[in-house]
Amino acid sequence: MSGVIADNPYRASGVIAAAAAGGLSWQTIETGSTMTAVAGNAYWIDTTSNACTITLPSSADNGDEIIFADYDRTWGTYGIVIDSNGLNYQGEDDAALVEYGTDGQDVHIVYSGATNGWIPILDKTVADVPVTGNENGIFGYGDTGSVSSLTNLVSNSGVVATDTTGVGTARKGPSACEYGGDKGIFGFGFDGSIYVSMTNLVSNAGVVATDTTGVGTARSYLAPCGYGEDKGIFGFGTTGSPVSTSNLVSNAGVVATDTTGVGTARRYLAACEYGDDKGIFGYGTTDSGVVSMTNLVSNAGVVATDVTGVGTARQSLAACGYGYDKGIFGYGTTGSVSSLSNLVSNAGVVATDVTGVGTARSRLAACEYGDDKAIFGYGNTGSVSSLTNLVSNAGVVATDTTGVGTARDVPAACSYN
Repeated sequence: MSGVIADNPYRASGVIAAAAAGGLSWQTIETGSTMTAVAGNAYWIDTTSNACTITLPSSADNGDEIIFADYDRTWGTYGIVIDSNGLNYQGEDDAALVEYGTDGQDVHIVYSGATNGWIPILDKTVADVPVTGNENGIFGYGDTGSVSSLTNLVSNSGVVATDTTGVGTARKGPSACEYGGDKGIFGFGFDGSIYVSMTNLVSNAGVVATDTTGVGTARSYLAPCGYGEDKGIFGFGTTGSPVSTSNLVSNAGVVATDTTGVGTARRYLAACEYGDDKGIFGYGTTDSGVVSMTNLVSNAGVVATDVTGVGTARQSLAACGYGYDKGIFGYGTTGSVSSLSNLVSNAGVVATDVTGVGTARSRLAACEYGDDKAIFGYGNTGSVSSLTNLVSNAGVVATDTTGVGTARDVPAACSYN
């Protein structure tokens, strides 16, 4: 025996029988570094802060059952060790090391008698957390003719609320993305005098916090997106000249120092999530003109080199996710304002142009709402606007909705829950 119990070779179906599920008593969450298990019980094991050594009963009857479940999907960092306490475990005596260390794992063991002892009839990994989106959204900041810090909440049915008095430094051209699974962050921008790197956190109730001192290169007209299911990234933008610098955002909303840029430096681009845990930057303008190139972001926040662009090259567009695992780029300017859109598959592949719907405009923002839908809002049609356009969970853009709130352009938007 290798000393580590791998996936159980004896199980037939990997499904817990109904009678077993009904006969076990689920206990309160275990967070300690040691515990003693009792037959007939099921345990949530939370290893967020430490590994856990579990001692099994010193005696058992044929058919006794116990379940251990990874409560917070942290066994990959801190796992569990099972001490079989004098009895055999899968045919080996208690000198063998029995470890489980995969995020999202469940272990269901049954005592079979003295020869083989405890046998795992299920040691299955839940590969992914359930795919969900955020219910609500928020548009914030922008330019009304002067820089603003106003915000407008978006309900879970895509209804934009009236203005909320601004919090934090008024600015235009910031960006915003989700973090922590249910919160958001506005960051960077131009305050009318200088480029800034300050950020403002958004709670899971849509409340914007006061300024957090900026980290990273101050800049504006950059793009944001989520990655890794609960983290974010700010990337590209201008300091007066286009850059490709990026800054990661932790799942606690902490912005990291600059990461050396990858890909062609540009500004006035957009970004969104795809595939549930990855992101994509796309379009924008370089010193040479508008482009349609894209750069994929891995689920570890690593930006890839340029991918040849698909669709009409343009700048000052917006992007967001929809349908849980896909994305959409929309609107912008080619030199003339546009309402074109380009869908992004759950593999990060950008599709050719979809004929525009709604009023052509640039310098707008977009976010998710209602778990799996999206909304484009505000922008400039030749003058500042508060128009919005809903996006269905199939990526279909709807006609204009009359604007609510103060008309402005170059705002930012993100979702929250």
